[in-house]
Amino acid sequence: MFNLFVIGISDNIVSPKTQQILSNCSYAFATPRLQKIISHLQLEVHNISPLQEATRTITTKLAVGNVAVLASGDPLFYGIGKRLLSEVPQEYIEFHPAVSSIQKAAALFKTHWDDATILSLHGRNHPHVPGLILQHEKCLLLTDRKNSPNEICKKIQGYLALVEDLNTARDISVMVAENIGLPEQRLFSGSLSEAVAATFSPLNVMFIVRHAASSNDFPEALGLTEDEVVHSRGLITKSEVRAATIHQLRLPKTGILWDVGAGSGSISIEAARSHPDLTIFAIEHKAEEIKNIKANIRKFGCYNIIPVFGQAPEELTDLPDPDRIFVGGSSGNLRAITEIAKNRLLPNGRIVINAVIEKTIKEAPKLLTRAHFSVETTTMCVTRSNSATETVTFNPITITTGSR
Repeated sequence: MFNLFVIGISDNIVSPKTQQILSNCSYAFATPRLQKIISHLQLEVHNISPLQEATRTITTKLAVGNVAVLASGDPLFYGIGKRLLSEVPQEYIEFHPAVSSIQKAAALFKTHWDDATILSLHGRNHPHVPGLILQHEKCLLLTDRKNSPNEICKKIQGYLALVEDLNTARDISVMVAENIGLPEQRLFSGSLSEAVAATFSPLNVMFIVRHAASSNDFPEALGLTEDEVVHSRGLITKSEVRAATIHQLRLPKTGILWDVGAGSGSISIEAARSHPDLTIFAIEHKAEEIKNIKANIRKFGCYNIIPVFGQAPEELTDLPDPDRIFVGGSSGNLRAITEIAKNRLLPNGRIVINAVIEKTIKEAPKLLTRAHFSVETTTMCVTRSNSATETVTFNPITITTGSR
């Protein structure tokens, strides 16, 4: 096997070092834009896309001669390098990185980026882009035609309007560097609403900065008291039950949680704080409780929660398939909810149903068993005492868990 040279291009020019490498290659793979800068060289040039087909051709060509792959910036930074390492033995690859587009954008905007979170939406689908971005004070984003800067800002603006968080919307600034190093290079700086109204080239790097990020008054990942969570008339899942429920859910690091009958959203808030990369849909049909959920999202900065006003099972239809389902209240629709769970819960999923009334305690295990879940139940009786020797005993609650 011959050698594969993966070369980063920074300024759309072929440096003397790159020319020397290319002079020892028989084949080159690049995008149409980068093919132009090597058109004067005696090489057999191929398109790098579609990538699957190109990688097959690369491995074939390596049997007869050296191959060069040209990429923008650093090929090992959200680039083709990772894919090539999975296709070609490491000892046959050489990497020659250039300055990345993010480094150049930071220099153009004269901003440091050592404290930034770097995210790529290039060729990626995410169920809730605002939740991915808003948990960070400073984000650097790689985008594409679908996830363009104005579309990203439109989603953020729409979500913040949904949760009635106009202060955060006003505190966000956006910077976009387009066509870096090309004659059409342009720098944009503006507000969230100004970015929504603008148009951008597909070749860009995006900065999103929150200038007044939420204070860290509640640093604990799990363990909020009832007094800390906004709720109405004492209607809130007690902290001990919340802890046991989160334990039974065995939440994944990423994925989708449905919180059905979310009430004030205390389970959603605990899940969102302990698993910030999880996307949570809090479904609730009482307007007063939806108001509480939104207040808690704002208070704790849990922007990975999406409040859904309405009742299950109707409101579940258009939601993405869940990895976990928690049912805190079913309003008499538990049979329909468990049937949906049977059909839509993802592999290795879990559903947890909390019940106080006798009918639901008896019904939940039967319905989950009928839906082919492995079922276990736990009954908790919480008694609290304080230093004044006051003792309070709460109603027992049964937690029914169904797993695949």
